[in-house]
Order: sequence, then structure tokens, then C-alpha cells
Amino acid sequence: MDFAATVQRHRTYFQSGATRPLEFRRAQLEKLLDALEKHEAALLAGLHADLRKSAEQAYATEIALVQAEIRHALKNLRRWTAPKRGRTPWFVTPARGWVQPEPFGVSLIFSPWNYPLQLLFAPLVSAIAAGNCALLKPSELATHTADAMVKLIRENFPEEYISIATGGVDVAEALLRERFDKIFFTGGTQAGRAVMMAAAGHLTPVTLELGGKCPAIVCADAPIELAARRIAWGKFMNAGQTCVAPDFVLVERSARAAFVAALQKSLGEFYGSEPSQSVDYGRIVNRRHFDRLVTYLLDGKIVHGGAYDAKELYLSPTILTDVSPTSSVMQEEIFGPILPVLEFDKLGDALALLRPRPTPLALYLFTRSRATEEVVLAAARSGGVCVNDVVSHIAGTGLPFGGLGESGMGAYHGLTGFQAFSHLRTVMRRGLWLDTPFRYPPQKLTLGALKRAIRLLLNN
Repeated sequence: MDFAATVQRHRTYFQSGATRPLEFRRAQLEKLLDALEKHEAALLAGLHADLRKSAEQAYATEIALVQAEIRHALKNLRRWTAPKRGRTPWFVTPARGWVQPEPFGVSLIFSPWNYPLQLLFAPLVSAIAAGNCALLKPSELATHTADAMVKLIRENFPEEYISIATGGVDVAEALLRERFDKIFFTGGTQAGRAVMMAAAGHLTPVTLELGGKCPAIVCADAPIELAARRIAWGKFMNAGQTCVAPDFVLVERSARAAFVAALQKSLGEFYGSEPSQSVDYGRIVNRRHFDRLVTYLLDGKIVHGGAYDAKELYLSPTILTDVSPTSSVMQEEIFGPILPVLEFDKLGDALALLRPRPTPLALYLFTRSRATEEVVLAAARSGGVCVNDVVSHIAGTGLPFGGLGESGMGAYHGLTGFQAFSHLRTVMRRGLWLDTPFRYPPQKLTLGALKRAIRLLLNN
């Protein structure tokens, strides 16, 4: 693909005004919704081939979430695109002001391999709703899913409107040399830095959805079995390859034994005595990530799991205890089915351990105490927080999802996604029949009178 020519075709199409009408945007969203249904079998097959996702898990965590974003956008698009009145100062009377969402133009969307469909198409929904053209770059590590998405896009959308480019790092680097009007990137923190540096060359605005070690704090007053079940679900879904999966657990010392036992019980109920035979348990994406994960097994005491098969890229759901906070498994994002469990005596000790660490994408807290909740919310920073559950806070369209610091910048989903691909343009129209002379030189007021006049005229 000649990327310079492709971007220019997108820009020419955008500048024609074709993507701006509300009915055009609606039609494209409906087309994407229909295409997801038409290509569902191929998409599910690709997700199974790449990550061993069952049809049910792939549909629930990938296709269904994109469909929900589309339906939500279709329902609310007219309201989102409508101008919003704004107050104007007295000194410009008569005047009327409003904010008009404007599409950025040509958008570049990168997606990772762990949820290759959802994390490409959910931002695309926002880009379409906001009136942009888009060039999509799926991960080269989920090749079967990428092939299915290429077929879907090319069969349903003209290439001057939405195009898709496949390939490795060289393709990503070539794309980043081109000038886009918006870049939306989901992936690792190191790659996110490279994207931001490239975007800076063109002063292109970016949304970065990155990762981080998402902690879960389990207090002794929490319902321990419920906490363990929910943490086990969020951690080991997709074999732990989820950016908001609980990366490690800090459990109050008095509840530690009961919590570990409850985790073991939940894993047995979820995946049976031999998880490798469970249709609900996935595989590691490639050998490089598999080898990296196996080294973490040496960083603590294995109290559950620990089995692996390099040929199958299989690593069983694993619980580690007796883990040092300075070990490798506690310094790097795990992104796999290994869960370190550490203890704390006082809540302040847990918060002190978190404070110097990079800001995570999500923070999880299990407690019955509202006072404890308030302390943690005030003391610990994160992109998002979920109290008494994990992961589910990102699934809806009514709450923004995004990171902070090393876990990202900007947010999306629903209205926030529409705004991520929009410039909120201020417009003021002033009448011609009144023109107060005091603002023109030469100045006729003393400084004191001018101060009083400005406070009055600026409404403050």
C-alpha cells in the first residue's frame, strides 16, 4: 500500500464533505452492524485460531461490545452532533454562542492482539459517528482475525473512506510518518511513547489506551469467596491477556488463607481439573510471550497451576504466593495467567506499596466499608476504579474508559468516544446594531473604573 497516496485519498474524500451529513454517518454505522453479523462466523474462527477463544467468549467480549457501541451511537447521534448553547459576556451583546462538534478529519487507529476485533472496531464506531475517515492498523500477531477484518472492511466500505493496512512494525512506522488529524492507539506503554513522539512531529492529537499493573485490594471485611470468584474471572479470562485484568492481589493478612483457597475453588469450577481441556480457557498469543511468562513462575511459590506446554502455547491458571515486591513478576505487566498474591497488615501498607508505582489502567477494591472506599479513592491513582468487581466497569457505553500517566491519556466509549474524534468548535455570532465605544482607544476610563466595568461585563 502506498500510504501517502492512501492518506491523500482519505483527505480528499473528507474535504469533499461526504462524511459530515448525519444520515451518512448513520448509514455507515448500520452497514458496520450488518457486516459484523454477516461476517460473524469468519471473525469467530479467526479469534479461535489466534487465541483459542471459544465462540461464546469471543462473541461476548468482542463482537457484542462493538454492536452495543454501534446501537448506542445510532440512538444518540442526533443529540451528540447538535450544537450546544454557551453563555456570552455582556460586552458583546447582542450575541449568540454555541459549541459545534467537528470531525478531526483523517484518523489512524491501531489495535492490539489481545482483543483484536473489539479494540479496532470500537474506536472505529466513534470515528464514524464523529464524521471522520479512518485508516485501520490491526495487530500483526492476530493474523487470522486481521484477515477476517480486512475482508469485512474491504467488502463494505470504499477505500477512500475506510481503509485497512496489515503488517508488522515497519508498516506501523511507515504509517506514523504520514500526517493524520487524529491517532488512536491501543497497546503497550513503550509503543505508546513511540506513537506520541511521531504524532508530535505533525502536532497530531492522540488518544493512548495503554496498560499497567492493575492492583486488586481485598480487605478482610469483604465477602472473600465472592471476591475470589470475581477476581479469578477477570484475571484468567482470555488467559490473562487483558489490559484491565487484575495483575496482582493485595489481601489483608488475616484473610489470605481463605482467599487463596477460594481462588483455587473458583478455578476448579471454571476450568476443571485439567484447564488445557476446557473450551473456555485460551492460549498465549505466541512463543515470545509464552517464554516471558514462564520465567515469572520462578518468582514465587506456586500454590495452584504452574503447568505449561510450549508446543500448545498453554500455561495453566497459576497462583503465586511468597512473592517479593521487587521481583520481576511485580515490576512488569504480566499480561498472562499468573496471579501473584501478596499480604498487608494495614490498609496504609497496601497504599504505600502502590504509591511509587506507575499509575495503572484500573484499580480494584473489595470491601464492605464506605470509609475504606473513600480512603482508597483519595489515596490511590488509576485510570478507572471498580469497587467489589473487576473489569466490568469498562463494558458499558455510559462510562468513559481511559488511562492516566503511563496507562494512557484520553478516553472513549459512547459520548466520550464521539468527543475523542471531534473538535469542539466554538462559534459566536454577534449582532451589528450595537457597538459600545469603551473598548476602542483612546482609553476614556481610569484603571479603577476599567476594572469595575470589566468585572461587570465579563459576568464575574
